[in-house]
Amino acid sequence: MEPEEFDSDVLRQFVLAFKKGKLKPIVKSQPVPKNNKGPVKVVVGKTFDTIVMDPKNDVLIEFYAPWCGHCKKLEPVYNELGKKYKNEKNLIIAKMDATANDVTSDHYKVEGFPTIYFAPKDKKNNPIKFEGGDRDLEHLSKFIEEHATKLSRTKEEL
Repeated sequence: MEPEEFDSDVLRQFVLAFKKGKLKPIVKSQPVPKNNKGPVKVVVGKTFDTIVMDPKNDVLIEFYAPWCGHCKKLEPVYNELGKKYKNEKNLIIAKMDATANDVTSDHYKVEGFPTIYFAPKDKKNNPIKFEGGDRDLEHLSKFIEEHATKLSRTKEEL
């Protein structure tokens, strides 16, 4: 609720609208990027559902904080990963500043930075968290290869 004037009438109208299911949630979001054609797609609160939850694509999403040292160290590796898979039609490599945007799905828990999930196109509500491996090109690629629903190249080509 973001009322300019708060009084009993405003509160009453808000509660009635809530009971009728007519309220839209307020999602904290950075502006939608005008150009999002790079190898790593930028996701914001307003585009989380259309990019990450899109049932047509597998998505690897990194939730980061701009001030996080581990995230800064991962950035060049993550950009390389995006370049490696940029020609895959059904795979999106994405990142989201979790300090400036709301994650609109309860299935993506972010408790530290960076947090990386793989969201298979057919299991958006059951993402796979990247855990236990080094955050390098080799281990992240292996994670993608293991969980991707469809890749155009074979593992022998790697």
